Amino acid sequence: MTNTVEPIEHAATHSKEQPLEFFAAAKKVTDLAKARETWQVADVAALFELPFNDLLWRAQQVHRAHWDANEVELATLLSIKTGGCPENCGYCPQSAHYDTGVKAEKIMGVDEVVAAAQAAKDGGATRFCMGAAWRSPKDRDIEAVEDMVKAVKALGLETCATLGMLKEAQAQRLASAGLDYYNHNLDTAPEFYGEIITTRDYQDRLDTLGHVREAGLKVCCGGIVGMGESRMQRAGLIAQLANLNPYPDSVPINHLVAVEGTPLADQEPLHPLEFVRTIAVARITMPKARVRLSAGRRQLGEGVQALCYLAGANSIFYGDKLLVTGNPEVEEDRALLNRMGIHSKQA
Repeated sequence: MTNTVEPIEHAATHSKEQPLEFFAAAKKVTDLAKARETWQVADVAALFELPFNDLLWRAQQVHRAHWDANEVELATLLSIKTGGCPENCGYCPQSAHYDTGVKAEKIMGVDEVVAAAQAAKDGGATRFCMGAAWRSPKDRDIEAVEDMVKAVKALGLETCATLGMLKEAQAQRLASAGLDYYNHNLDTAPEFYGEIITTRDYQDRLDTLGHVREAGLKVCCGGIVGMGESRMQRAGLIAQLANLNPYPDSVPINHLVAVEGTPLADQEPLHPLEFVRTIAVARITMPKARVRLSAGRRQLGEGVQALCYLAGANSIFYGDKLLVTGNPEVEEDRALLNRMGIHSKQA
């Protein structure tokens, strides 16, 4: 059975108010607790419209029901193969379609990756993600990543990879190597997707997520906000994520980093409080997911990041660089967490 889902506008929906007989007839569901509620886009949009204080209060209630409100996961992301990507994602400095000063490089060696992973662990990270600028990896690429996964896991770290689109057999190979998580973001709402990317379809992303779930890997899947989408389209992204069955284990929410040379270089920044609202809505709709502050934290400043933690963020990408864009310095992150009385997840 595939975990791939249709975009929401075509998906069959049900509500938690429907009787047990409905589920029994449809899927022989005998445990109502396992019945999944479908989030309609309008309902998610209504969360965005709540007064700010009310929204954060609701998000806090959900967060505290499922998580230690004063714990955050520290994850580190390493670019194991930088630049030269054939995709035309309008936000990405690694795309071969744009002149951003990022040059195509060969894949790193295992020893280099292990050294970076050890440094991340020494700095307090518990999850290590390896990213490669590929549309989809070749089998020889999978073999190289398998070796990296095994070596990083030997350090006692959780492992994650983001390598582009995967075939079923490739996902199975990564699972057999011991990979814990696979990241493949939806990026934005289905109806806005074509404004940002034209070299792959939305369904291509959903298909990869299905292969990942079938292989038994945990899913890391989120998106980017501030690319010119409307609030309703932000609601559409969150609804799409929340309606994956099951919803992702980790949900990275990226704030657009406008890079010179990309089509979105001159995009007007999203208001910081709208970003906080997005974090809160993600927390409410996906209660048991790790909601991660990812790219773009540098622009937000400490005050807005603190509000994001209050809104339910409990994971951050941590380190001096996030792929090829800047990330808050380790000591700055540590200082903020200490001031807030937030401790990091232990390995």
